Amino acid sequence: MCTTCGCGAGETRIDGAEHEDEHGHEHVHADGTVHSHSHGQAHEHAASGHVYRPLAGHTHHDLAQPHGDHIHFGSGAAGANAPGLSQSRMVQIEQDILGKNNTYAAENRRQFAARGVLALNLVSSPGSGKTTLLCRTIEMLNGRLPIAVVEGDQQTSQDAERIRATGARAVQINTGKGCHLDAHMVGHALKSLAPDDNSVLMIENVGNLVCPAAFDLGEAHKVVILSVTEGEDKPIKYPDMFRAAGLMLLNKCDLLPYLSYDVDKAIDFARRVNPGLRVIRTSATSGEGMAEWLNWIEAGLAAQGQGQAQAAVA
Repeated sequence: MCTTCGCGAGETRIDGAEHEDEHGHEHVHADGTVHSHSHGQAHEHAASGHVYRPLAGHTHHDLAQPHGDHIHFGSGAAGANAPGLSQSRMVQIEQDILGKNNTYAAENRRQFAARGVLALNLVSSPGSGKTTLLCRTIEMLNGRLPIAVVEGDQQTSQDAERIRATGARAVQINTGKGCHLDAHMVGHALKSLAPDDNSVLMIENVGNLVCPAAFDLGEAHKVVILSVTEGEDKPIKYPDMFRAAGLMLLNKCDLLPYLSYDVDKAIDFARRVNPGLRVIRTSATSGEGMAEWLNWIEAGLAAQGQGQAQAAVA
């Protein structure tokens, strides 16, 4: 299990090529090594419910900080809790995992910069409409600039097939039980995808507002999609994701007449977490905000190209 994200064992597959290990995390075992962990936590199941016995050496401070009827498991140094692991051990494992991931992310970023590729990491909860929005974006960009897509899901290639139907090239990554993409997975996908120079690479992450926030893929920006069918308070419930993003697309705005959704409150919550966050209201159905979104992409690609030119001169 990865103590950063809490995902369990699984398999990672990239468009038919299998990359497996017993934990299902390439970001942990990218050098081919395999580590086994023994979790000897004791549990009891009684008529009154499930009782957890902390391992020797753990204190209640390691596990949770109760405040009346509010129990906070994120108050320790690791900001999380994993049964059988101390806070210091969790911090060390997280540093190891993210350190290795950041090495791969730096290599991805170097490749993007050298080739003038604007990489955008699209993140959201499941059902936010990001695949539909992405398909509409590709259709509207057709003939204006080249675009390729890395699709991340736990299972199936349905989204990649939807992307390919627009005419764009796409590589599907299935993460098994993994709940996010990592930089090593994206690096593998790039070998198959080979995006054009001076192009846009869209990375559609696994639907999850928690774990993808911690993993740099080498992207220029994280773009968080929040749909109006979700709660206005998502940004303050899942602050790490909105803090990590450079742009928020408030999506499915065509549904606002049928919902009791406070747009101003949603934007206010997002900017409490990230005061510099740019927000664009969008709808793939009505077209609202799409021109502004495409202009933002084109400006980002132009800036990436300028960086490439400066690097060449240097």
